[in-house]
Amino acid sequence: MRHFALKFALFFIAACAVFTGATAQTSTKPQADWPTKPVRIIVGFPGGSSPDLTARAFAEPLSKALGQPVIVENKVGAAGNIAADAIAKATDGHTIGLMINGNMTIAKLLNPKLAYDPLKDLTPISLIGTSPLVLTAPVHSPGSTAQEFLAAARAAGDKWNYGTPGIGTVGHLGMELLKSRTSIAPMHVPYPGYPQVATAMISGDLQLALLPPALALAQIRAGKLRAIAITGSVRSSLVPDVPSFSEAGVKDFNLEIWNGVAAPNSLPKPVVHRLATLFSDIARTPEMRQKMFQQGWQVAGTTAEGLANRIKSDTTMLGGIIASQGIKVE
Repeated sequence: MRHFALKFALFFIAACAVFTGATAQTSTKPQADWPTKPVRIIVGFPGGSSPDLTARAFAEPLSKALGQPVIVENKVGAAGNIAADAIAKATDGHTIGLMINGNMTIAKLLNPKLAYDPLKDLTPISLIGTSPLVLTAPVHSPGSTAQEFLAAARAAGDKWNYGTPGIGTVGHLGMELLKSRTSIAPMHVPYPGYPQVATAMISGDLQLALLPPALALAQIRAGKLRAIAITGSVRSSLVPDVPSFSEAGVKDFNLEIWNGVAAPNSLPKPVVHRLATLFSDIARTPEMRQKMFQQGWQVAGTTAEGLANRIKSDTTMLGGIIASQGIKVE
């Protein structure tokens, strides 16, 4: 009997070892074999848009690193949320997305009926590029400094108007955040896009707006608009001559627009880690830094954890404005 028990114990140990080895091999297989077919990068905006240009800039070096074609697919509509929903629901194991911050943070807070939840249905991969917004005004606006301009805005109360590309955009929420930090009270006027906002300021229909640096600089250099300050704690290499709001005495106003890479939360963790490393490495090459700078971005190239932390902090900051102002997008 003891001989039989000993043989059974040895058989059990051997079987466990085989099972454990098979399990370990299975757990690493997604990383070792992936990708087994072309990888899709879904973008929620049309060809030629900033997210599209960024995705296409990364597609070629990513394809070389993975040994498979990388295809950029545009799914336009609902301010990027149609694409975000497609990414969240993808089940082929080879779909990721190049997304903007709104789709990865506050989308569900703005619209509770949204089909996906960015915090539950998406897995962060890497924060790619960041950019402050530039508080911009007509060239003949009052005040010679940011402090004097804000004082004039406070004195004007609700007689001034500010423009944005729409309710719930970062330009809108950022201005509402600025209002809470500075006690200015301009009225919100939404437009179809940033170019229309700039045109309305030039014509005098608007007194201020938060614009992306690339658009703001073109008008500032042409002598049609004036830069007041950027939404950050320090100056930006994108607009080095423009002071930060921190320099102007406005605290706790470190707001940026950004883009990042995410995947459905079903993507295996080893694959997420591999992609995060690749995107980070590619983003930090001199060639990609130059391309991103020309598109109006400061390169980040973070780990998945770095993007997760940015999502958390931005959701908290902008979620507070959404809740306090009762902002909703249907």
